[in-house]
Amino acid sequence: MPKGLGRGYFFQGEHLTPEPAHPRAVAFTDGQNLFHAVREAFGYSHPNFDVRALVTAICQARAWRVTGVRFYTGIPDSRINPQWHRFWSRKLGVMGRERVHVFARPLRYRPRTIRLRDGSTRSILIGEEKGIDVRLALDAVRMAHRREYDVALILSQDQDLSEVAEEIRSIAREQARWIKIASAFPTSPSAPNRRGIDKTDWIRIDRAIYDACLDRRDYRRRVPPPPKGGS
Repeated sequence: MPKGLGRGYFFQGEHLTPEPAHPRAVAFTDGQNLFHAVREAFGYSHPNFDVRALVTAICQARAWRVTGVRFYTGIPDSRINPQWHRFWSRKLGVMGRERVHVFARPLRYRPRTIRLRDGSTRSILIGEEKGIDVRLALDAVRMAHRREYDVALILSQDQDLSEVAEEIRSIAREQARWIKIASAFPTSPSAPNRRGIDKTDWIRIDRAIYDACLDRRDYRRRVPPPPKGGS
């Protein structure tokens, strides 16, 4: 294998397909996966990333041209968790105005019984994402078929997405063109998971890069009601 060729580069036959002069990159972000990785690596208690700024920083460092930023997440039910429903509704609204393509679905809840320290049990509702990773995978494959990018940048560590890398590898061979798929993820000495998605190039996001791309707006704050009699 040629020196410097990463696991995310795809080529036709025995001859390396030339890399485009200005590779077009589309980012696919699994919002909840990124948030939990950030919390474990850097200790932040809420999703304070500016996803467009983060994608831009990653791509500029590699001379990739950002042509799309896509974000996928589940949203809590407003009746069950109004604070986080409010947070994500506001944050996703801002993302949309900043030309981020957002795909969001309500979380699905199922009861779970937990045992308390005194030996008693309690039933709680657990929210789970359904269809988020599938939608991300379908979009990445569909856009590869349509030749809409040269680089698929996936901000996630979900190993289920390694199947996407295999499929994009096949598409690159069929189309006889250069495609790269990379997974970017936060990492630090305290992060328990320091692996990217298998069969992709790994891009490690350190604290300095992440902190340069923070969203300083606090979507957790309640918006005060308008004063009575005011306009």
